[in-house]
Amino acid sequence: MVRPTRKSTAPTKPLLKPPIRIGNIDTAAVIGELRQLHEAAEDKNVDRMPADEELFGALLHLETHADALKDERAQREAAIKRVRLWEYLREQVDLHQAKAIEQARAAGVQWVDLAPSLAVNAPSAAYNKAKRLQAAVLTEEAARRTVEKRPVRRTPEAVREFERLAAAKAAAQRRAEAEAALRHALLAPLAQRLIDQRAGLDDEGEVTYWLDQIAEVVTECRTPTQLVSLETYVKAVVRELRKIERTTARSAASTADAQAAYAAAAKLIDG
Repeated sequence: MVRPTRKSTAPTKPLLKPPIRIGNIDTAAVIGELRQLHEAAEDKNVDRMPADEELFGALLHLETHADALKDERAQREAAIKRVRLWEYLREQVDLHQAKAIEQARAAGVQWVDLAPSLAVNAPSAAYNKAKRLQAAVLTEEAARRTVEKRPVRRTPEAVREFERLAAAKAAAQRRAEAEAALRHALLAPLAQRLIDQRAGLDDEGEVTYWLDQIAEVVTECRTPTQLVSLETYVKAVVRELRKIERTTARSAASTADAQAAYAAAAKLIDG
């Protein structure tokens, strides 16, 4: 029977399932628990054990003196805790090595100089290994922010694709912020004109309410939420003034300046 050909996974495709991870743990507390097990076993070398905060050194010491635990239950408990801590360390290594590489590159270190430290023989191999390590960093960032919620595949192609998507998202965000700033530059003076001319606008309850909302944000309008709110309030004023004109068949502005302010706001909103 001919076995079906297995399709290779595209190197840029994100992982479908997140890997199981130990995540954040209080390593000092776990080392403290291991210390207590050795103290209870009257391990004569426990006083030479590194501090609880010195994870790597403490693990090496515990490994060397594991036979000091005579009770089988204590042996199993200690071994499981040590396995867990080593797995935690394994998860941290990629993150911190990737950051060290990033700092080295920022300091002008060439790939050819990084190759020996990365245990590879060529600059291109150092670059590819660095990209694979960076996948761990990007996956952590993705879990917090996120451009792509699924883990990043550990291939140079996947990392470059992630970076491309992140750059595109950042560029889109910058464009949106620039457009919002430009629109605010046009909208804020018109909003202020409405406030200045409110005595000449129809003093119905809804109009007054929305003008009050504009007055609260127009002078301190900086955050994206405030920018959106200002436009929402101006739209509401225009909507309510138009409603008055439809239902009463009269102008919603009693002065020429108020009418001009209303007309300019309506033109911007309609545009």
